[in-house]
Amino acid sequence: MKITQRVKKILANYESDSPGTKTNLARILMHGKLGGTGRLVILPVDQGFEHGPARSFAKNPPAYDPHYHYQLAIDAGLSAYAAPLGMLEAGADTFAGAIPTIMKLNSSESHATVKDQGIYGSVGDALKLGCSAIGFTLYPGSDDEFEMIEEFQELAEEAKSVGLACVLWSYPRGGALSKDGETAVDVIAYAAQIASQLGAHIIKVKPPSDHIEQAEAKKIYEEQKIDVSTLSARIAHVVQSAFNGRRMVVFSGGAAKGTEGLLDEIRQIRDGGGTGSIIGRNSFQRPKEEAMELLGTVIKIYQGKA
Repeated sequence: MKITQRVKKILANYESDSPGTKTNLARILMHGKLGGTGRLVILPVDQGFEHGPARSFAKNPPAYDPHYHYQLAIDAGLSAYAAPLGMLEAGADTFAGAIPTIMKLNSSESHATVKDQGIYGSVGDALKLGCSAIGFTLYPGSDDEFEMIEEFQELAEEAKSVGLACVLWSYPRGGALSKDGETAVDVIAYAAQIASQLGAHIIKVKPPSDHIEQAEAKKIYEEQKIDVSTLSARIAHVVQSAFNGRRMVVFSGGAAKGTEGLLDEIRQIRDGGGTGSIIGRNSFQRPKEEAMELLGTVIKIYQGKA
């Protein structure tokens, strides 16, 4: 695997990591149609656990099969495929070595009444299945935030000790946060900062709105004239909050939306300096031919061709 200068520059930002961890980051960064560019497009499929099977897969019934998602990620030339333990186990042998995988170790589910997640996978499971990284969701602002931080720290320490990378879904919710506050620009920037401080290699957040949740933060945004007028400006601010761009930040696609709206959002992520996108429902809930076309256009956007 030949490493491009762009990828070497990104890896140099992770100064404390072992050759094993940097190798696994390089596998993700060098894979697929965006390999070597420093950009990423990842397919995440944890929605069956998080939202239930019908809500996740009924719009495109072939997606009930775990093999469908492996094959979609491979055929589309994506950077990696992220999924829970069971989904990866169901295709681990058939697709061994075909695409870097990220094992999501915790999830919530739609019947739960607390803003927390259960851990059901281990670093050992990730190693056994040949994963390049572990994934974990943190809810900044929730009543269980600090317990979740401690859980991530234990798993991240173990993962790094055996050369795995760590991807942190940093999704503010719960506590005193309003619904609008979950995607407020100050809150998303804070979530990226927290994930950086916790030692995540790749940080996943939602695209930020122009709402500012915290009154004390709003004063600073106004005094310092921080530009939040466009999505690309807000993306740039979130990336700046992740150690001034020394940590990779990818942005979720969120709930299914129209194609043009999604593609415009991705252009602004690109223009704001985001590392890339992690797109689940907006891809696998479409018929495969449409999903392939969409993902192909997303890749072209990050290549600067669309």
